[in-house]
Amino acid sequence: MIEKIYGGIEAGGTKFVCAIGRGREILEKTVFPTTSPDETVQKAIHFFQNSNRLNRLAATGICSFGPIDIHRRSATWGYITTSPKNGWSNIDFAQRVHRQLKVPVAFDTDTNGAALGEYVYGAARGLDNFVYLTVGTGIGGGGMVNGKLIHGLVHPEMGHIRIPHDWKEDPFPGSCPYHGDCLEGLASGAAMELRWGLPPEKLPLNHPGWELEASYIALAINNFICNTSPERVIVGGGVVKNPVLMPAIRRRVERNLNKYVRSDAIIKDIDNYVVLPALGDLTGVIGALELAKRIELNYKRETI
Repeated sequence: MIEKIYGGIEAGGTKFVCAIGRGREILEKTVFPTTSPDETVQKAIHFFQNSNRLNRLAATGICSFGPIDIHRRSATWGYITTSPKNGWSNIDFAQRVHRQLKVPVAFDTDTNGAALGEYVYGAARGLDNFVYLTVGTGIGGGGMVNGKLIHGLVHPEMGHIRIPHDWKEDPFPGSCPYHGDCLEGLASGAAMELRWGLPPEKLPLNHPGWELEASYIALAINNFICNTSPERVIVGGGVVKNPVLMPAIRRRVERNLNKYVRSDAIIKDIDNYVVLPALGDLTGVIGALELAKRIELNYKRETI
């Protein structure tokens, strides 16, 4: 019996990662910059159409930056909706992929997809309640509650929570076109570049911007701990690749909580409570492959 393979698209604000594989095994992969919607989505579709494995593709999963429409009964299911990314609002994405590839398509946020990948194969294995936060060009969050990805009215928008902003310490007004100084507006990679004049990867390790960044991310994590009581917090994205940042975040999370949340996971083992993704840069696309596997199984049940 030939083992089924799946397609995965991790759609980020800076780059797209497309893969064909099964589980953690990647058989084919490509990475390309996020440009205009039409060019970028079509390039992703062409990756699958040009593969000699296309006829074995059972389903495709898409993990996308948002906001997105995740409700299948909606006329705009599969759309990127009110995205702050210039030119990407009201974009037909998942339906277009479905029409051209003619396979079942799963659609969720990039952070929920990454959370699923870490749940099955990575840092959240064995946990039913956790948060996945990504800090890159933008900021987003997802995760699981009682073993299920977080969905509701729409989906989590953890990057747009409001956090304390000391205008004297940080007079930067924020970069979010919708909210100004929300979390994403203050702490995303795009915000850091606007504030300091350099992208995060070019800031020196001893630059004061890193302590400010740690402060904002820790405040957000403290909110998520108090709101959802996660068993672990996973922080991914390009910004946290700076080796000085995660230790500073952990220190501030502990300090802000002030032992109010009485858990040894935080008080005695913070290094294993606020962690990096175990799957590294493949977290999102592996999550997309897992989404594809799950939607294909659901299609099977619906047609039996």
